[in-house]
Amino acid sequence: MRAPREQGSDVVLSGPGGVGKSQLAASLARELRDQERSGGAGLDVLVWVRATGTDQVISAYAEAAGQLHIPGASTDDEDGSARLFLRWLAATERRWLVVLDDITDPAAVQEWWPDSGAGRGWVLATSRREDAQLTGGRRALVRIGLYTDAESRAYLKRRLNDAGHARLYDPDQADEMAAELGHLPLALGHAAAYLINKRPTMADYVTLLRDAGGRLGDLLPAGADTEGYGRPVTASLLLSLDAVEEADSSRLARPLLHLASLMDPLGHPGPLWTTPEALDYLRTARPPQRRRLRKHHPPVVETEVHSALERLRTYALIIQDSATAPMRMHALTARAVRETLPRGTLPGAARAGADAITSLWPHHEHEERELAALLRANVVHLDQLTRPALWQPETHPCIYQVSHSLTEAGLNHQAIEYDETTVRLTSVTLGPDHPDSLAARNNLVVSYSAGGRIQDALALAERVVTDRERIQGPDHPVTLTARNNLAASYGAAGRIQDALALAERVVTDQERIQGPDHPDTLTARTNLAASYSAAGRIQDALALRERVVTDRERIQGPDHPDTLTARTNLAASYSAAGRAQDALALADRVVTDQERIQGPDHPDTLTARSLLGVCYLAVGRAQDALAIAERVVTDRERILGVDHPDTIRARGNLGISYRSVERFQDALKLSERVHSDLERILGPDHPAALRALSNLDNARRAVAEAAHDRDN
Repeated sequence: MRAPREQGSDVVLSGPGGVGKSQLAASLARELRDQERSGGAGLDVLVWVRATGTDQVISAYAEAAGQLHIPGASTDDEDGSARLFLRWLAATERRWLVVLDDITDPAAVQEWWPDSGAGRGWVLATSRREDAQLTGGRRALVRIGLYTDAESRAYLKRRLNDAGHARLYDPDQADEMAAELGHLPLALGHAAAYLINKRPTMADYVTLLRDAGGRLGDLLPAGADTEGYGRPVTASLLLSLDAVEEADSSRLARPLLHLASLMDPLGHPGPLWTTPEALDYLRTARPPQRRRLRKHHPPVVETEVHSALERLRTYALIIQDSATAPMRMHALTARAVRETLPRGTLPGAARAGADAITSLWPHHEHEERELAALLRANVVHLDQLTRPALWQPETHPCIYQVSHSLTEAGLNHQAIEYDETTVRLTSVTLGPDHPDSLAARNNLVVSYSAGGRIQDALALAERVVTDRERIQGPDHPVTLTARNNLAASYGAAGRIQDALALAERVVTDQERIQGPDHPDTLTARTNLAASYSAAGRIQDALALRERVVTDRERIQGPDHPDTLTARTNLAASYSAAGRAQDALALADRVVTDQERIQGPDHPDTLTARSLLGVCYLAVGRAQDALAIAERVVTDRERILGVDHPDTIRARGNLGISYRSVERFQDALKLSERVHSDLERILGPDHPAALRALSNLDNARRAVAEAAHDRDN
């Protein structure tokens, strides 16, 4: 590995499971981290990334951007923060190493591969793949295989010497033992832990191993071991598991191992197994002490769980670098454990794991982004392993939690892809008319809207309303919510009168069915006020928004995100009604509150900041308005993308600001782009496109008048 590094190449460690790629990468990373920082040695920045999916890569990069305090990085925009981190790596003079561990899709990770740029950093990756994409662009592939005879002997001797049990090493038996374990590093690790804890001779261990092999016929038929490595891992696992159970007075080690084997091998939160949901499952899953007590299930306490987990760590069946670090289990170990699951218990274990994950989900994700990303990865892995366990008899809530989490993190493209898959699976598994299938389609409406796919959102929202009314009735709360979403989609698509009529109906129905103070009723009034505003009913919108602010403050509190949004909307109504100073004072307050509560890059903060710029312009503070408009465009492009409708509207505001400071050519150029983009994305008859056309005409007149003034 030194040769490619001396040539300035990134390094990809490639090889089958169990050969120690991740361990080798970790060892090298620790060695570089611990070197003294002088000359070309040592590291200033080390980032370890679980690279099985782009979601995990983005979250890790965003977390690194936050810890490095990179300007513009925000916990509310993971995608944008991740891209800032990549740009920082390419430009920094600090020494860095990024480890991309266990790449499963080289094509997907390609756009997230760091550029060494200034030559101060490099990438170390691990993968079972050998795709061409892993070798191009100054990347060197290093193949990692099984241990040789000499390497196996050296490993066993070192492990036993380091543990203070050098006498257990038998050079005459080491080769035979390594051969029985297929020279697989993972299986040798299980064996070394067993020797250290139980202290048999190597000859005795080989005998035990061969006896365990007799149990493999049922657990892992030879035809199922496609890689040729499962049998030695399973055999060594059985011996270790026997030893753990012999010393485990809690009788929880095996059911805990079963649960952990269903989680992401790259890590799951340790606190999962002490949640009330996990403790309740373990209470019935642990075997009784005596046959006659089979129906008696005493409670499980946290100390018992911690004791059993410590036993599993001692025998190297699970790995945890620190008390707060995620727990990991090697993928081959996990597969071997799953082979020992009693018949018929997989669905129950899967849903118990899902219950634990759901209970641990943070209520405020922007405060615990890393935990949310870890939980998302574990839900996806759990579902892929156990499908259809999480879809029958009904869809587990964790499936929908992933959808909400992706949208909350601003990962709109991933949310759309995930929700489209969820819609397909619920329809196939439960039928298209099942309530869970309708809920999945509703989530997809939200994802389409957040991603700027307005026509797709509208078409699906209309279908959801029709299905809700037919299946659950016209007055069911979820039907009212579906109508409210449809009204919002009508508004986004420029169908103002349709939006207004439906929004008025929803408010009336919500007040009648759920009451005037129900949160869904307040949301419906918010939507109706937006429809009034779009229809030019300025005073009606203003009156309703004042009521909504009062109600939000009373019911949800002055700092609730919904209350902040209500104040933003009210400031917009003040501005539309010509109350410029009232609008400016309230907009200024909202921006301060949004930055304090939700962060400077939260989408709601950008909306409030954009409005503040409009308010500055209304009171003649043109330069202040221009500075804000330029900032909002940059932020919108970074967070939402260049073609998102909100980004295009931000450019429209910037064009108006250019005109106010007599930068007429800049205003014209931007106005032409905005009109073209809105026509292309929303259609030429959309109200936003028509307003853009009016702004374009104004920009052309301004240019012509300026030219006329110069000529005269």
